Amino acid sequence: MAQPSVITPPLKDELDIVIPTIRNLDFLEMWRPFFQSYHLIIVQDGDPSKTIKVPEGFDYELYNRNDINRILGPKASCISFKDSACRCFGYMVSKKKYIYTIDDDCFVAKDPTGKDINALEQHIRNILSPSTPFFFNTLYDPYREGADFVRGYPFSFREGVPTAVSHGLWLNIPDYDAPTQLVKPLERNTRYVDAVMTVPKGTLFPMCGMNLAFNRELIGPAMYFGLMGDGQPIGRYDDMWAGWCMKVICDHLGLGVKTGLPYIWHSKASNPFVNLRKEYKGIYWQEELIPFFQSVSLPKECTTVQKCYLELSKQVKAKLGKVDEYFLKLADAMVTWIEAWDELNPSGANAAESINGPSK
Repeated sequence: MAQPSVITPPLKDELDIVIPTIRNLDFLEMWRPFFQSYHLIIVQDGDPSKTIKVPEGFDYELYNRNDINRILGPKASCISFKDSACRCFGYMVSKKKYIYTIDDDCFVAKDPTGKDINALEQHIRNILSPSTPFFFNTLYDPYREGADFVRGYPFSFREGVPTAVSHGLWLNIPDYDAPTQLVKPLERNTRYVDAVMTVPKGTLFPMCGMNLAFNRELIGPAMYFGLMGDGQPIGRYDDMWAGWCMKVICDHLGLGVKTGLPYIWHSKASNPFVNLRKEYKGIYWQEELIPFFQSVSLPKECTTVQKCYLELSKQVKAKLGKVDEYFLKLADAMVTWIEAWDELNPSGANAAESINGPSK
């Protein structure tokens, strides 16, 4: 009798799952059918003497603050402490082409038919198909089954560009800032929108790090979550800072960013008063940050992600340093991050050239 064929999970040997945490990872039991075949990189935040328990059967490596200090030495100063921004250390030490990162309070969501959503599988579909940042398709992602380019879409743009980032969404607890949380404490997101779309070139968006995938070889060095948390004047802007930096670099290098499916179930609302203490400077500063990123221009000599990021750090220091001295420190940390990235990834130091070259 013929043996049943074994289905190999997509990108099984090419993708790492990065999880920042301060607690035991019991939530992985729910994700076992979807995650168990993949390698996990767990970045322990907070007290390194605390033991983090991981359910049996998962292939993982776990790093705490002592490990980060040991591996990076003085350059460990660029990795945030007591903040989920520490997850980007996992991006740095990974040796895989793709990364999926998820928070430990994110559970498996269900689609409108009641079926469990394999978020990772949808992210992989997003990341392996092209993006269309130069012209908006009114049927959203034209590469999805059952969709195509609509009448009037230029044929010269239909090849698309490589997708660098897939940004997923969440049901239940919305990703709101503290003032909105306080005004709408009982609001829940119950709307499941069956859509994936490319974020247009020149458009910024607030990237959320709790359900996110990216091509590490294309954009990894730009996925730095900044200086947040312990000892810093700001928190909860780590993923958004990374998203703004990433987006202007993707626009320059001709890479794409998708948002929409997949959904996860965000289970826990954080304390809005604690969040307000972390966010209040960011809420004020972002009125300066957004115009800055909207006006960033990277020279044509910036042909790799690293070159783009170092140039961006110079502009952060020159322009945002006038907003607050924190940005002088952040600009220096951006440089340290790239130095540490290239030390741990020497073969990739010059490998992140854009496939299309800098966009015109």
